[in-house]
Amino acid sequence: MTRNTSLGLLATMLAATLLAPAAAQAADTSLAFNIGAVSDYRYRGISQTRLQPALQGGVDLGLPQGLYLGAWASTIKWIDDAGGNANVEIDVYGGWKGELAKGFTLDVGALTYQYPSNDLNPSANTTELYAALSYAMFTLKYSHSLTNLFGFADSKGSGYLDLSASFDVYDGWTLAPHVGHQRIINNGFYAYNDYALTLSKDFSGLVPSLAVVGTDTDDYLSPKNGKDLGKSGVVLGVKYNF
Repeated sequence: MTRNTSLGLLATMLAATLLAPAAAQAADTSLAFNIGAVSDYRYRGISQTRLQPALQGGVDLGLPQGLYLGAWASTIKWIDDAGGNANVEIDVYGGWKGELAKGFTLDVGALTYQYPSNDLNPSANTTELYAALSYAMFTLKYSHSLTNLFGFADSKGSGYLDLSASFDVYDGWTLAPHVGHQRIINNGFYAYNDYALTLSKDFSGLVPSLAVVGTDTDDYLSPKNGKDLGKSGVVLGVKYNF
């Protein structure tokens, strides 16, 4: 897949969200969309775009009884760095979210990361199960891979554990700290910890954000320019929810 084709795929997805009819919403069902851009697409602390900007967008469908489905896409560069061809990531997910007891919310589901025509061996395509428990402003989440993890050989069963929180600090501004640990089966050399601190505010659907992101590893280097993809940095973002 060429870069123009992958960008076209993302543009088509975003256009589809803009044109989706509101009539699709039914009782106990909700439909929400988002589009945005970031100065660097960081996932679990590692840059997916060679420390460069990305375009992003998604759609979420809320169903009765706490069920949900969704899809999200972003431009990327790391597949190209690894010798493949995909320039877009497409995530498809679904699950259930509901209150277990007063103040405690459970979110369980499955998520598949797809990199069309990535041409890597092992494939970069990855599927995970996840479970997140929230209480007040805190959320603890664990994700477990059912496949090889993002192209690492023999890495099925890898896990990512993260703890995050969300605090209202002033006049609608939210401060969200995060720490996480990525474990990679049979590839322990690449295990690492990551952290982030994000400040954001929702202006009637328009959400600007400023984040400090980093990891404790220097083992993720871009083959294109040798840059440390896990180094500490500042990420600017803007997203519109509708």
